[in-house]
Amino acid sequence: LLLLCHAEEAAVVVCGLRNTDVFVGESATFTCELSHPGVKNVQWWLDGTPLHNNLVTEISEQDGRIHTLTLNDVACHDSGTVTFRAGSLISSAKLLVKGIFPCEQE
Repeated sequence: LLLLCHAEEAAVVVCGLRNTDVFVGESATFTCELSHPGVKNVQWWLDGTPLHNNLVTEISEQDGRIHTLTLNDVACHDSGTVTFRAGSLISSAKLLVKGIFPCEQE
């Protein structure tokens, strides 16, 4: 009797988030690709606040590996750090929202 045992490889981030600059009212899209599907506890954050799927925040997944966040109709206050977490994996990028007039820092 021959038993073959393959230790399951831990997923890794193949393609991480990229810094994105958009203008007020536009959409900002962030994509993170993992090496393989099935990673649990996937969560998106903006400046430490968890994001949830709704009309303004679109969260999608393709093939269980490509995770996409789209922030629609962004405003100045949306500028900050976007973070993707999947289990112990983390990828972050900066979102800069530019206005016709300079956005006031709060």
